[in-house]
Amino acid sequence: MALKDSLNPWAPKFLSILRIMSGLIFLAHGTMKHLGFPQGEWSPEPGSPGWWAGWIELVTGVLIALGLFTRPAAFLASGTMAAAYFIGHAGQSFFPVLNGGDAAILYCFVFLYIVFSGPGPWSVDAKMGKDS
Repeated sequence: MALKDSLNPWAPKFLSILRIMSGLIFLAHGTMKHLGFPQGEWSPEPGSPGWWAGWIELVTGVLIALGLFTRPAAFLASGTMAAAYFIGHAGQSFFPVLNGGDAAILYCFVFLYIVFSGPGPWSVDAKMGKDS
């Protein structure tokens, strides 16, 4: 038996784990901006792009972690991170590792992957029979 044959059955479950962990870490960005937890160095001005991004991180982070309305939430989160990269990072340097935008790019593509792959089996969407 090839290694891939023994790992393939786990792929959907690890998609769920990727979704849950990405959603929770994304959520932490929103809680830092709007709830002050964990204590952060930045609290955005109300109505600013960072303030709106914080609300998107908070709401979509919860939805993605739970696997509820996963595809639309991941689409909004992905687009938000693409905008964050080009608005807040790209102008500082061509290289993401130098402009601080590497996390935004990674979030953008992880969430875009989830838009196309779905939430995985360990999700509220799957339990409701809406998606798998």
